[in-house]
Amino acid sequence: MADSQRLSDMLTTINPTTGKELERYPMMGDSEVESTVKKCHEAFLSWRHETPEKRAEVIRAIGKGLKDNKDELAELMTREMGKLVKQGKQEVDLCAGICDWTAENGPDNLKTEERKLPNGGRGLVAYSPIGVIYGIQPWNFPTYQVVRYAIANLMAGNGVLLKHAENVTGSGLMIEKIFREAGLPENLFSVLRISHDQSDKVIEHDLVRGVTLTGSSAAGEIIGKKAGEQLKKTVLELGSNDAYLVLEDANLEKAVKQCVMGRVYNNGETCVAAKRFIVVDAIYDKFRDAFVEAMKGVKHGDPMGSDADIGPMAREDLRDDLHEQVEKSVENGAKILCGGEVPDQDGWWYPSTVLENVKPGQPAYDDELFGPVASLIRAKDAEDAMRIANDSRFGLGGGIFSENKEKAIELAEKHFDTGMVFINGFGLAQPNMPFGGVKNSGFGREHGGFGMKEFVNIKAINVMG
Repeated sequence: MADSQRLSDMLTTINPTTGKELERYPMMGDSEVESTVKKCHEAFLSWRHETPEKRAEVIRAIGKGLKDNKDELAELMTREMGKLVKQGKQEVDLCAGICDWTAENGPDNLKTEERKLPNGGRGLVAYSPIGVIYGIQPWNFPTYQVVRYAIANLMAGNGVLLKHAENVTGSGLMIEKIFREAGLPENLFSVLRISHDQSDKVIEHDLVRGVTLTGSSAAGEIIGKKAGEQLKKTVLELGSNDAYLVLEDANLEKAVKQCVMGRVYNNGETCVAAKRFIVVDAIYDKFRDAFVEAMKGVKHGDPMGSDADIGPMAREDLRDDLHEQVEKSVENGAKILCGGEVPDQDGWWYPSTVLENVKPGQPAYDDELFGPVASLIRAKDAEDAMRIANDSRFGLGGGIFSENKEKAIELAEKHFDTGMVFINGFGLAQPNMPFGGVKNSGFGREHGGFGMKEFVNIKAINVMG
């Protein structure tokens, strides 16, 4: 770092396993930001006229580039935010799968549709790209969060800008390099190393046509308002406190195993994850005892190794906020069944924790616990369990464990007020299935072809004679 470069002008990454600094990256000045936005728009003006088939070729190459760099990228993510390196490799595999699915299905999804008009005329529905799309993304899945919105928009013909979370700046820059080396036109996808104030100016920029955010509901309110004031469309994927229902006829062994995985996967730092476990009275005690025993057995350790089940939390402030939520829940009647204490060691560790007697008015019931803390809630029966599940301002995902799959499907389809439901298992995302939520978990959809049509001009062409 040059002596004249102030610390306040740098983005800093820190290894959460040790608490030690990794790298510093210079922030962009306002003129560089302006130039980057304009160059992205200029690249879009050419890219928009490439055929979907040509775009698909490049996107398929990006998928290959991700696979070719899987080990290096996964290790970088682990150093920057603490996820198990084996889960980082799974993340890169998912991203490569998204690229492959999009390349295979994108051209058909974006084809102009024909419709008959009442007067015998001909109607055409065209999906035209609109311009530069600005993504503000979090740190918990440093590659997936970027690929999820960027690949869909590049397939649609748009340009893409990324403001990544500061603590995964290196991951964002490596993704940019992989995209470029795969043959994506220069400047069509660019990382912005900027402050919040500069980000507001990007949202306001005339050449930016849409904004997408993954983050907290509080961040969604801010970004949604700022974009709305500019009459720009947004897609918001926000937080949640997903409920997993364990019904009387559930396979208890399977339910316990999947619920533990759903709570501690990615160190418990996942938006669509099992967080509230609502168990019917008939099997509550058996589930609780087995679940707590399994959570006690979760092994903490070096995320670069192969033995650990869970690594450190991504940042010190996130760990401290989580512990405060646990303490406030206990003050209001919750009971700690395991965990719940900050370990005395370097790095930002937090143990797998289970809370019982969780009720409204506690953070463990009302809010999102973004870390390895599980909330156990007793329900009278299936109807009461569904009532409790829907008693939330969030609605991203959820789960149902029941051997009566048809009944579970009916509950999911007709009663569960969430964007995604997993039956008899824990899941994250599938390239061919829509991803997104309702209520304070946001709006808009990604994956499954839906993301390609969020930021396009759905254009009606009426041929009258």
